[in-house]
Amino acid sequence: MSASLEATRPAGQKKTFGKSTREIPHHTEKAKKWYPAEDEAAPRKVRKSIRTSTPRSTLTPGAVLILLAGRFRGKRVILLKNLSQGVLLVTGPFKVNGVPLRRVNARYVIATSQKVDLAGIDEKKVDEIAGDKYFAREKGDKKKGEEAFFKQGEKPEKKKPSSSRAADQKAVDKAILSAIKKEPFLAAYLASSFSLRKGDRPHEMVW
Repeated sequence: MSASLEATRPAGQKKTFGKSTREIPHHTEKAKKWYPAEDEAAPRKVRKSIRTSTPRSTLTPGAVLILLAGRFRGKRVILLKNLSQGVLLVTGPFKVNGVPLRRVNARYVIATSQKVDLAGIDEKKVDEIAGDKYFAREKGDKKKGEEAFFKQGEKPEKKKPSSSRAADQKAVDKAILSAIKKEPFLAAYLASSFSLRKGDRPHEMVW
């Protein structure tokens, strides 16, 4: 008997199966005539509350970090501030190793035991730089028509940092550079790049 007929059978009707008799229960819902060819995806649950990330105990302002990913991979930088969602504000300083003020993910850094004194740094300037607006991408002017056609094949012009960002970089690095000069070999340590050789075991190293 088909599923549709069995589903519409009234309550209390009995059916004999061999020597035994069994009562067929009544179904209120009729069986579907058509079924979707593919499984319907269940609606995704959207998390409304954002979990606050707790930084590692080694990620304290002034700590020297090693970058493991990105454009400046292998460079040593100085941690300025822990931001929300596991983001760190760091600087090279730029004059020592060419790393500017930038934000990096805390997952892709190694914290060393070396620390730099940040006593003379301008905290208001650091808080200003730490905002999302400071690192927002600038919308470039898209060239259209004949001008864009004739510009094809030419090397794109290198973007130069704005004068305000250069001034902010100097203001933040000024106090850090004076602290670095007091420690022997610290400038050379920050300027050198980190790398592993054959046979090195990072998990056994003391940072």
